Amino acid sequence: MIKVGIVGATGYTGAELLRLLMGHPEVEVCVITSRAETGVAVADLYPSLRGRCDLRFCEPSAEALASCELVFFATPHGVAQSMMPEVIDRGTRVVDLSADFRIKDIATWEQWYKQPHACPELVASAVYGLPEVNRADIARAQLVACAGCYPTATQLAVLPLLEAGLVNPGHIIANAASGVSGAGRQAKVDNLMAEVTDSFKAYAVAGHRHLPEIEQGLRAVQGPGQEPAQVTFVPHLLPMIRGIGATVYTQLNPGQAPDLQALFEARYKDEPFVDVLPADSYPQTRWVKGSNNCQLAVHRPQGRNTVVVLSVIDNLTKGASGQAIQNMNIMLGLPETLGLETVALLP
Repeated sequence: MIKVGIVGATGYTGAELLRLLMGHPEVEVCVITSRAETGVAVADLYPSLRGRCDLRFCEPSAEALASCELVFFATPHGVAQSMMPEVIDRGTRVVDLSADFRIKDIATWEQWYKQPHACPELVASAVYGLPEVNRADIARAQLVACAGCYPTATQLAVLPLLEAGLVNPGHIIANAASGVSGAGRQAKVDNLMAEVTDSFKAYAVAGHRHLPEIEQGLRAVQGPGQEPAQVTFVPHLLPMIRGIGATVYTQLNPGQAPDLQALFEARYKDEPFVDVLPADSYPQTRWVKGSNNCQLAVHRPQGRNTVVVLSVIDNLTKGASGQAIQNMNIMLGLPETLGLETVALLP
């Protein structure tokens, strides 16, 4: 069995990691850390794990994680940076679910996250953890920066179009709506049931932290000489717990009349967790709830030059913890789908 640890397992992504890893046939979770819950039995905090996990939370330290072959960081941004050098120096492989190592330009990261980067020396070697693009590099990586939730849903919707050079990269609009679990497990008035239920709103229109990650990922797949991708990204909050629905709009270049359905099906035919739905489909977030799947549907309204791509994921699974385990499987040479075959919950 492969020994793994989780740093910061008291948030929603940490809880989802535990849920999935407890059913992974090749993994033993041997260390679970939390400063706030040190000494507390994991099953006391998560009664759903009674009889499945007998560990107690411990203080996070490189020494505590020394027995682990791979470590997940499920911590807020800025936390993984402080521990990462010592963990990496011990030869441990890492999947970081935070945003600490996703953005390659340090100044851009500091601009959006409003703090100095504490570990810039590891940013260049970190591999961006979107398997549908970087699978080969992930397999060789020591540190993988797992892709974010909004960026995963948005990039998977646009990649085939940009890779083929079919659309205007300066005209990409992404409207994406997330359940409240995307805001994390914290006491905040805006996330209270009485504030969210029966309501729907946009937020961070002037700029969201996931925007530079989305643009960086899209620009990485563009061909030489293309105008760098620019995205207008507008996130929304949905009155539900988990799931992301993204609607992405682009403009076909003049003279283009591609078979978009065939393009998407060909691009993702070998991807185990991307499902291109039949033409004229309208994916729903409940179709992927609790699963590691992304479902896509591509439309060309009225046969005009606007392309509309619908993308749905579970923000806690394909948008975070499931994708982290997918990355782990690739890094360790395991079957990519191992432990992730869960069928979506319905209803």
